[in-house]
Amino acid sequence: MSQLLQFEKLRNTRDLGGMKTADGQTIQSGFLFRSGHLSEISDSDIHKISGTVCTIIDFRTDKERKAQPDRDIPGASNIHIPIMDSLTAGISREKKADQAMFKKLMMEPVKAKKYMCKTYQRFVSDYSVSQYSSFLKIILSAENGILWHCTAGKDRAGIASVLVEEILGIPRDVIISDYLKTNEYVEKDLLFLIDYVKKKNGTESELADEALRYLLSAEEDYIDSFYRAVNDKYGSFDNFILNGLKIEENEQNRLKMKYLE
Repeated sequence: MSQLLQFEKLRNTRDLGGMKTADGQTIQSGFLFRSGHLSEISDSDIHKISGTVCTIIDFRTDKERKAQPDRDIPGASNIHIPIMDSLTAGISREKKADQAMFKKLMMEPVKAKKYMCKTYQRFVSDYSVSQYSSFLKIILSAENGILWHCTAGKDRAGIASVLVEEILGIPRDVIISDYLKTNEYVEKDLLFLIDYVKKKNGTESELADEALRYLLSAEEDYIDSFYRAVNDKYGSFDNFILNGLKIEENEQNRLKMKYLE
């Protein structure tokens, strides 16, 4: 599994280092990091990141970045690669979009889950795949640690981690288990947000608890929807890497040489 890192204000921050490949190699620690947004991190958090990370990749939309701009990290460049070409309720965490979605789906858990499955299928759209390709090219050329994030560090950042782990040869079951670890790491924040939304909408219904958890958490059905969309469009994950993400075999080998030990 990836290693959860402790910060004052930065949730769900993990180092992919320590994850084992199918052939017994290990991802090196201190190079590949995933997290939520950096707008509320403390000075202590900044000090901890600075010097370790030389490149930060922000997967959020322009509107998200304007509402909650990342704090500057000394010595690190901040590169904007939006994964979605529009605000997506439940993913981009845009206030008005989320409020409309909560109102529509918070009493409909089945529909809420289907909505999120369809959202994960969108990660295989031509636009999103092209953006993820740009992200992987940066990882290939990075000189030091690289950190990627979205808002909650769950969906867009989660799929980015899946791509890196697939290319490096981490077993699929480990990848899925690591993806689901988000629920454990953000449980307190999730419960707070569910309670807040329910109070704001004047309901104590258990249906709302179930629907909101589907909308705000990581689910195996979501990542399965992503994998199925990849297979439907490209035939296999290997074809997806080569023909969708445009990462040639020699580049895949270079990534392994760079980040495995």
